[in-house]
Amino acid sequence: PLRFLPPPCRMTKYSALAVQFLSGWSSGRTVEIERTAMVVVSDIIKNGIRKKAAVLFLAVTLSLGTAGCAPTRNPAETQNPGGAQNTNGIQDPDSSRNPDGTRNPGGEESPAAGGAGTPGNGEDAAENRMGDTGGNRNPSVSETSGADSVYQWNRRDMANVKLPSAYDYRKTGRAPQIGNQGSLGTCWAFASLTALESSLLPGKPMTFAVDHMSMHNSFLLGQDEGGEYTMSMAYLLAWQGPVPESQDPYGDGVSPDGLTPSVHVQEIQVLPSKDYEAIKRAVYLRGGVQSSLYTSMRDYQSQSVYYNRETNSYCYIGNEKPNHDSVIVGWDDNYSRENFNLDLAGDGAFICTNSWGEDFGDQGYFYVSYFDSNIGVHNIVYTGVEPVDNYDYIHQSDLCGWVGQIGYGQEEAWFANAYRADKGENLAAAGFYATDKNTEYELYLARNLPDAGGGEMERALDRRMLLAKGRLDNAGYYTIPLDKKIPLEDNEKFAIIVKIITPGTVHPVAIEYDAGDGIAQVDLTDGEGYLSHDGKVWEHVEETQSCNLCLKAYTKK
Repeated sequence: PLRFLPPPCRMTKYSALAVQFLSGWSSGRTVEIERTAMVVVSDIIKNGIRKKAAVLFLAVTLSLGTAGCAPTRNPAETQNPGGAQNTNGIQDPDSSRNPDGTRNPGGEESPAAGGAGTPGNGEDAAENRMGDTGGNRNPSVSETSGADSVYQWNRRDMANVKLPSAYDYRKTGRAPQIGNQGSLGTCWAFASLTALESSLLPGKPMTFAVDHMSMHNSFLLGQDEGGEYTMSMAYLLAWQGPVPESQDPYGDGVSPDGLTPSVHVQEIQVLPSKDYEAIKRAVYLRGGVQSSLYTSMRDYQSQSVYYNRETNSYCYIGNEKPNHDSVIVGWDDNYSRENFNLDLAGDGAFICTNSWGEDFGDQGYFYVSYFDSNIGVHNIVYTGVEPVDNYDYIHQSDLCGWVGQIGYGQEEAWFANAYRADKGENLAAAGFYATDKNTEYELYLARNLPDAGGGEMERALDRRMLLAKGRLDNAGYYTIPLDKKIPLEDNEKFAIIVKIITPGTVHPVAIEYDAGDGIAQVDLTDGEGYLSHDGKVWEHVEETQSCNLCLKAYTKK
């Protein structure tokens, strides 16, 4: 299998050599290698089937993801007159010059028929985001019934929503509380929790603890070392949090043990790069979108040629990678280009929150031009936030979450995690990552498994029953609720199995592993995962690949 770090990545204080690695990323993107790569070739010979797998162990840091206030260079801040000239169409993911040009003139209209209803309407809006596990209030979920049918669970993008030309959370009762990170490198945690909080507004206002997210996760970075959104995802999806700010106040250097989460995050979508229509739909219907910027500014007192303090407007055009997270909470297609310091080709801006307190910008809010090189490249929205009684137990072995990816040089792969049931458990759902858009999946259950290893395990995994199938339009983490709960025997060993097809990738399966960068605190003793290229020949990945598979099971008593 080929193993790589995922597109969303961390940017830390470490320096590295940039190289082009075409055999790993179908798009030929640039990665930064921090130590020499080792290539290990192993043969899998079982049941007369021989498949050679080249395993690439890379201690890498990709220059692609959001950064959390890590120390940065301060280049000469001169305008790049190139680019920023094309306002037609949706930008290519590898470009940063072509903002979405689709506009709907007019006021703040309600979504078209078939949408999710007018956003920001009190308890109804919050209930849609804190509703039942089955997603029955969400039109992107479809089911089929009948004796010969298969339970279908899809997550589709709501492309039929009519968007207004301007929208602002501050005018709709959905504005989240503005935080102040102070001198710590915690913008990534502030942005994640601000976006999460906004997804519950206006019906369920909550303020979550940044200290807890940044100090009680499964990573080894201190609060002054930065972070990124896959760390937030791992923390939330493992039910390590979020906890109320009142139980763990920010900035005291202490985070108490024993706190329990206030909500369970079950779904996080990663929106396509520079797809401004998708970002707007998410803001309008779901919640704030966590995105990232490049800036040499460090706090509300900092100055930059890219920031206009008179109009609270920001635009950077250049090749610097993002190093600061913020949250998109609105937009204005007609916001004048004259409000920015750079000479731009068109109007339009996102309305964003920052984490530098209310002394920054307009009481913590500012405008970012559609032409900014980094805004909208990496986009996270929290689309599945549920009450803590949705499930009673989570079976998991990937507390660090999506650290890397693995595959067999093809779009399809099979992966499975084996768990042992406690007394009185009923299987209710399973969750995994789609590592890119347009992912198709099939979800299976295998029961009464033997001990790990040998052909007996392969035969047991082959005796699987299909539970659900569907399509996931966006990358991200998804919890697939079963149409019926399945009682498990006391102490039964069972496996959740997923067949996944992700177009355009050769490493479709998300994994947790130690990349050798001293960041992820990985425990291989808590997992029993299996990987296959065809669903017949399996390898035990903790032994052969030194990784855990990102595949969880949820049960009810």
